[in-house]
Amino acid sequence: MKSVFLLFIGIIIFLSCKKEKVGHQTTPYVLEIPSHFPSMIIPEDNPMTVEGVALGRRLFYEKMLSGDNSMSCASCHSPSAAFSDTAQFSTGIDKQKGTRNSMALFNLGWQNYFFWDGRSATLEEQILQPVPNPIEMHQSWKDAVSKLSADISYKNDFFFAFNTKEFDSTHVSKAIAQFLRTLISGSSKYDVMYKHSNNMTLSTSENITLQTVTPEEWAGYDLFKSLNGADCFHCHNGPLMQVEKFSNNGLDASFTDIGRGAITNNSNDNGKFKVPSLRNIALSAPYMHDGRFQNLDQVINHYSNGVQQSATIDPKMEFAFQGGVQLDTQQKSLLKAFLITLTDYEFINNPKFKAP
Repeated sequence: MKSVFLLFIGIIIFLSCKKEKVGHQTTPYVLEIPSHFPSMIIPEDNPMTVEGVALGRRLFYEKMLSGDNSMSCASCHSPSAAFSDTAQFSTGIDKQKGTRNSMALFNLGWQNYFFWDGRSATLEEQILQPVPNPIEMHQSWKDAVSKLSADISYKNDFFFAFNTKEFDSTHVSKAIAQFLRTLISGSSKYDVMYKHSNNMTLSTSENITLQTVTPEEWAGYDLFKSLNGADCFHCHNGPLMQVEKFSNNGLDASFTDIGRGAITNNSNDNGKFKVPSLRNIALSAPYMHDGRFQNLDQVINHYSNGVQQSATIDPKMEFAFQGGVQLDTQQKSLLKAFLITLTDYEFINNPKFKAP
């Protein structure tokens, strides 16, 4: 009886001293959304956390995600170029070039389709594709996760962000997606012009900026919105400077890349590509899905007199029958002056977005 009693006491002492499983409580991340922007819908299965964003930022610049440890997401999405690539086509680790221009990354939390052809419906899904792509980072996710798992600091970071000791590609994707949702651009001169034109309250600094808007920039803005002017607002308007749709904007009469049509298998979508935002447009050359235009002048010339008609051309291209909107030299200059107001220097210089 004495032995049983002592054993019982020992068990009680052991259980009372046993440590509970260590966990970690994440810290909610508060997005800084401009007052004139719509609210951002965050996926329920990937809430924003301070730990997740920090991990995603680190992973965005992590070269171990590529097969030869030479390439990161940032290799094709440079902050100084509004997180796009200054090359017409990005080059992967095997020196192969892609066939489409790298899209700029900002305000992605308001997007519902990703890639030029919209083949991914979520940001998390899009992020999973470049790593195993043979002409991009060319590495299996199994190998990528294995390399990250061998780094004790990454094991700690994933634990703090997702409370897991065994992470996989899904966790990598979710972390990078959290970081990308923080890449919000809404502090350009255009934003002040937009808010002023829509009778929205301006801050003290915005009122100062308003005084710097030139008559040429205002005239370019009016031209941009005019049905009988540049007629741009059908596809580019509002605080996001973008209408989320796929459009054939008259680049070609026949197509070597059918774009959206390859995803939907609908011939009515042939030649259509995702309409990009015009924010930071002066920084993100070259332009169009295939990077065919090297500067803004070439883009403006296309819409002025270079539009090609085809069966799927966007009906909003109302002047396609005459090759475009037929802007004169002065109008082209005014429109360009306005497009430059879309440059957000605060965004591209934000230290929170640079490599950690």
